[in-house]
Amino acid sequence: MSRRRQIYEGKAKILYEGPEPGTLIQYFKDDATAFNAEKRGTINGKGVINNRISEYVFTRLAHIGIPTHFIRRLNMREQLVRQVEIIPIEVVVRNIAAGSISKRLGIPEGDPLPHTLIEYYYKDDALGDPLISEEHIACFNWAGPEEMQDIASMAIRINDFMSGMFAAIDIRLVDFKLEFGRIWDQDSYSRVILADEISPDGCRLWDMKTGEKLDKDRFRRDLGGEEEAYQEVARRLGLLGTDENGPGEVFDFNAHRGRLRTSPKPKK
Repeated sequence: MSRRRQIYEGKAKILYEGPEPGTLIQYFKDDATAFNAEKRGTINGKGVINNRISEYVFTRLAHIGIPTHFIRRLNMREQLVRQVEIIPIEVVVRNIAAGSISKRLGIPEGDPLPHTLIEYYYKDDALGDPLISEEHIACFNWAGPEEMQDIASMAIRINDFMSGMFAAIDIRLVDFKLEFGRIWDQDSYSRVILADEISPDGCRLWDMKTGEKLDKDRFRRDLGGEEEAYQEVARRLGLLGTDENGPGEVFDFNAHRGRLRTSPKPKK
């Protein structure tokens, strides 16, 4: 597939014009950022792994009735997705205290929360993605009441499903981030669907037996072993080749080391 016009570049992905109206090509990069991009680096093969994990999770979520933007994986680093109007809210679902909530509220990291907690953050890098309430969302009309009901309902269903999915492979789903977008029908009626990605970039995943972190916290906290952690998650999900005589598809990182074909700059 020939490279098309670049639409947007974020911290971990690039979006290109899709082959058909209403579609985009989502390219997964190896770039890693933390602390609102104050820390930057590279995790070799991260884009390849995240592409496969996100494909796997989105496909399974579709099977339980969660509408998503995912259409199909195109190659090692690219997916074909529906073009959506992104709702400017990051939805964080928490099961166990970790990261910012431990710092804000003084809750020891690793303490189970009394019940699953949903938090909302305004998507704005310049502001540091501040924590917001549902009242903020309603006041500034970032999403309507029915949309927020759909978002909260889907977030809980996704959490229930993914908690079980990861528990089956001895991984504890500590917390994770979701993004949602609107798609429009011919009658100008919109509906909310899951967008972006679900991968170790946006999930905290701890080994149930050892407590070992299998996510981007290894990069955030200079723990090392980021590549191995991402691969371990993919391996447990059954996404890596197990042939002892050679690497599986996902292991072929050197052949897919962040190669980007040139494309024209988007017009401003």
